[in-house]
Amino acid sequence: MSTLKKIPVVSKEYLLPFIVITSLFSLWGFANDITNPMVAAFKTVMEISTAKAALVQLAFYGGYATMAIPAALFVRKYSYKSGILLGLAMYALGALLFYPAAEFEMFEFFLASLYILTFGLAFLETTANPFILSMGDEKTATQRLNLAQAFNPIGSLFGMFVASKFILVALDSDIRNKAGEVIFSTLSEIEKATIRTHDLEIIRNPYVILGFVVIAMFVIISLLKMPKRKSIENPTSAKSSFQRLFKNSKYKEGVLAQLFYVAAQIMCWTFIIQYAGNLGISKAEAQNYNIVAMSIFLGSRFVSTFLMKYINAKKLLMIFALCAMATVSGVILIEGMAGLYLLVATSAFMSLMFPTIYGIALDGLSKEDTALGAAGLVMAIVGGALMPILQGSMIDMEKIGPFTGVNFSFILPFICFCFIAFYGYRTFKVHK
Repeated sequence: MSTLKKIPVVSKEYLLPFIVITSLFSLWGFANDITNPMVAAFKTVMEISTAKAALVQLAFYGGYATMAIPAALFVRKYSYKSGILLGLAMYALGALLFYPAAEFEMFEFFLASLYILTFGLAFLETTANPFILSMGDEKTATQRLNLAQAFNPIGSLFGMFVASKFILVALDSDIRNKAGEVIFSTLSEIEKATIRTHDLEIIRNPYVILGFVVIAMFVIISLLKMPKRKSIENPTSAKSSFQRLFKNSKYKEGVLAQLFYVAAQIMCWTFIIQYAGNLGISKAEAQNYNIVAMSIFLGSRFVSTFLMKYINAKKLLMIFALCAMATVSGVILIEGMAGLYLLVATSAFMSLMFPTIYGIALDGLSKEDTALGAAGLVMAIVGGALMPILQGSMIDMEKIGPFTGVNFSFILPFICFCFIAFYGYRTFKVHK
């Protein structure tokens, strides 16, 4: 423990590239969390079911699953910098495609734009995470990644703020009567068409601005000198790397744990609006609870990074997962504001999960296996694409036994946290 305290998390030689690459974590955090509330927005303005609206998450996180392996193979052949630049280019393209999507007023066009946007995010995450791990001593790699990932929720908070203050609050489709009921479905087709055009433009604008911000970042990174990855002597084929990874139980279980974590995170943050809406709270006001949840998430990530100096990261992962199981149990069983508060509190225990699972799963891999190993963990983000649709279907049922559909749907995040707790236990008791 005393030796670990003496090792710098980030040494001076890597400080500038660490800062620049860490800024990208905020950039994709913004995209993640400006998009989550769009499920509720599209549901109303396009007059579709919750399950169909959740296709936003399928498109968004499906892009990760599609492009993670190609991104890893690209980085393996070229360089971290090349992977980042290509990722930024696709990110910008997807964001700018929101302009024609709003012009055509097609939900499927928005889905395609998000899909392309996340091609870029897949490249960025597949590249940036192992890049950060490589910037210093291996003993502090997980701690270093937790520090870099702590800036992801800063971007997420900004994305939530923009969604709350510039999108959701400006949507005419969410105007409610005195009873708190949305009146959009009761309007004439002409009134609906006018509101739909207005609201889709409101949704479009932040993404188009984001596209130009990403282009600026592309220019900055293209001009900066980045540390090169250390060459590997006599590298083996990608097929050999896949075979070694497939035989590594700690890594394979880590991919599953990451899949369940991302699914739980997206469900807890996406459907907080539906949970609050079931209590008669408007979308814009409900998004404020999401902002509070993300603020708690951010603060907890810095706290958990500090705690790793004194508590084994694997054990801390298990403890946090058990606490998340407890809070989500309250979300399911308690109706009313208390359940909403517990849902918000769950973010405190999700804070360390992604980077810690990531670091544990890649720990001990050879340098030539790390890129493909990272790709598998980024592909696991597909959990955020699949399970929200299932949860949306449960919410559409309105009543499941003695529970409301919204409350009972959080049984899915509970199951996810059970597996993460199990993985945390196995990593410090079995996978030594």
